[in-house]
Amino acid sequence: MAKINLEEIEEKWQKAWDKDELYKFRPDSKKPVFSIDTPPPTVSGSMHLGHAFSYSQQDFIARYKRMKGFEVFHPFGFDDNGLATERFVEKSLGIQSKDYSREEFIKFCLKETEKAEKKMKEAWTRIGMSLDWSLLYRTIDDFSRKQAQRSFIEIYEQKRAYRKHDPIMWCPDCETAIAQAEVENKQEEGVFYYIKMDSEIGEAITIATTRPELMPACVAVFVNPKDKRYKKFVGKKIKIPINDREVEVIEDDAADPEFGTGAVYHCTFGDPEDIIWVKKYNLPVIEIMGGDGRLNEKAGKYQGLNSKEARKAIIEDLKTQGRVEKEESLVHGVPVHERCKHELEYIMTEQWFVKYLDLKDDFIVKAEEIGWYPAHFKSRYDNWINGLKWDWCISRQRFFGIPIPVWYCKKCGESIVADESQLPVDPLKDSPKKKCKCGSNEFVGDSDVLDTWFTSSLTPQINCKWKEDEKFYKKIYPMSLRPQAHDIITLWAFNTIVKGLFHSQRIPWTDIMISGWALDPKGKKMSKSRGNVIDPMEMTKKYSADILRYWAASASLGDDVAFQEKEMVSGQKFVTKLFNASRFVASLTKDFNEEKADIKKLKFRPTDEWILSRINSIKKNCTESMDKYEFGKCIGPVRDFVWLEFADYYIEEVKHRVYNEDDESGDAAKYCLLYVLKDCLKLIAPFLPHITEEIAQEFFSKSFKKSIHISEWPEAEKKLVDLKKEELGAQINDVVSAFRKIKTDNNLPLNRELAKASVFCEDEKIIKALKTASEDIAKTMKIEKLEFAKGKAGKNGKKAGEGISVEAQI
Repeated sequence: MAKINLEEIEEKWQKAWDKDELYKFRPDSKKPVFSIDTPPPTVSGSMHLGHAFSYSQQDFIARYKRMKGFEVFHPFGFDDNGLATERFVEKSLGIQSKDYSREEFIKFCLKETEKAEKKMKEAWTRIGMSLDWSLLYRTIDDFSRKQAQRSFIEIYEQKRAYRKHDPIMWCPDCETAIAQAEVENKQEEGVFYYIKMDSEIGEAITIATTRPELMPACVAVFVNPKDKRYKKFVGKKIKIPINDREVEVIEDDAADPEFGTGAVYHCTFGDPEDIIWVKKYNLPVIEIMGGDGRLNEKAGKYQGLNSKEARKAIIEDLKTQGRVEKEESLVHGVPVHERCKHELEYIMTEQWFVKYLDLKDDFIVKAEEIGWYPAHFKSRYDNWINGLKWDWCISRQRFFGIPIPVWYCKKCGESIVADESQLPVDPLKDSPKKKCKCGSNEFVGDSDVLDTWFTSSLTPQINCKWKEDEKFYKKIYPMSLRPQAHDIITLWAFNTIVKGLFHSQRIPWTDIMISGWALDPKGKKMSKSRGNVIDPMEMTKKYSADILRYWAASASLGDDVAFQEKEMVSGQKFVTKLFNASRFVASLTKDFNEEKADIKKLKFRPTDEWILSRINSIKKNCTESMDKYEFGKCIGPVRDFVWLEFADYYIEEVKHRVYNEDDESGDAAKYCLLYVLKDCLKLIAPFLPHITEEIAQEFFSKSFKKSIHISEWPEAEKKLVDLKKEELGAQINDVVSAFRKIKTDNNLPLNRELAKASVFCEDEKIIKALKTASEDIAKTMKIEKLEFAKGKAGKNGKKAGEGISVEAQI
């Protein structure tokens, strides 16, 4: 046959589905709703392979539920505000946000994101996503801004949003505060410096540190109360060698006697422990680090240097003084910003926080109401919550985001929160509706924006029209499914659960389906810096979207999978096999209407009973697997069944009956061919939507009036499942396979006639059962005379399954 033009087929059906609004959500439908809280991809230029991988898996479920009779709510959005988008725009245009006014830069962002979103929408359409594009939203659009600001106001009114001047994790590269969930731990080579300091008792004490550049901000030295070496220093003064300032030695259990020298010099701020000690002992705060990551005037002669520069300069000075006892190389974890990978600092700034540390236990318990698929990912969620140390910092010092709806009174500094009727609001342009309680009507608008995850965590509220359409909200919320990757359980899943509990006291979805990562062929994470990125759009051009989806379906839910192009080649072969088998079945059955056939009058043979039992066993397995989101356990067995049983055996075994108009069992064979193939097409449809639609409409349009994707999912008919008949069918196939092997071993074509052949078995029950299929075996293998006997085949025979063998005269 001519090569199937899959690209042409896919484009044709995507246009047809769009024109027919096949996937449009109909809120007035009487069907039960299945709603999907679709992840809004970050607008960063294009789709990557991980997108194609995880979103295809999500779509498998959407299509399955639609065929199961649900009214599927399958919206889509673009996460187009926040730091990632700013970075994308800066890189695309070759500019820096700081070189423009806020208003100018926002215009650049809006224009560039619209262009990028158009390209990204084409990519998501290209992979066959069954989305309702009329529900498309942007996390920067007016409605999303309104919902995010409404969320802030409600949390503020619950007294859970507060503003505080406090130490915060800060990215000097992005020049913004970040939250704990945005921190990565990067292993880097460093140096442990052992530095000798003088004390008031006339003896030196040695501390060990990797960050001597923070010495100008040293406020104490800590030792463990059980460490006898330092008892004489406790309560005494230690002199800081670079500025002769004195600090006290304090006992605390957190000081590890086994780490370094056991004496820890405490500065403000080098790590989270420093923040704890400052608050615990009410120590002074020396702010020496600016938002640009450089030391300020409080660092004295080191002012203007960044961390690495200051580290080098201070160590040189300390060596000159003879203070550096030794240096040790080490590899240690360094906290970096997950966006830009820049090393973080801790500085004092004014930020907005959401208070939730007091609810950690509630978050863990309430999430047990969710069905976690795979179940073990619930422990990752629990571990994250147990490790939380700070409330959620939600303010960002960026341009392109949703403004915090707050003003500050110029006279008394009081915070004035926007009225809900004003939303969405920009406090830099708009004014509050009321005076301050001090009587002043002069205000300064908050210039910060909300953390992008503060908005992304509201996708259920955005999709379900929270506080905008109560009837719609009640119909959709809580949503049925949250599909997402495992790496953002801490960022997206957790924060969405937090918002759901804050705003409705309910968990936001029934189930959560966790996908893995798409890795490069060597099992490494893809990145442009590594040069190992695989473009999914290039793969669709080379192989097709269905084949890319086929690869995505090969994974087990939650597992990271290395991309192997051989899987794409395997998918191509399967699609070709499916198309050829379908076309052949259509030609064999073109004059037969199985819907009008009187099943009770059909003359079914053992091969028919075998294939009917097998397909119903497959249907049962597929339904159970898909209900648990285990799509790999559905497509794998169906593929093997179509390829290795239906096409390779059953079709070959019934050809002679279909071609022979006088064979009274011919109609039974035609019925089974159509019954099995159409069910297989339905089972495959969620995974390979384009080729199944093409086959359905090209060959079986009477059965699939509008689309295979709104046909009924094939449910198993228990009465047709018979394991003994399946066992017999497998034995018949083993016999056929053995005869095929005899012919190929003797360089004979498969259609070469054999004058005589025999089937042997020690078990007379098996012989008797196989005899019932003797005509099918003989006709399939072109055997003129087929005999059955108790015993074993001779030395030239072939094994044909357990206890069965065959031989033939060549």
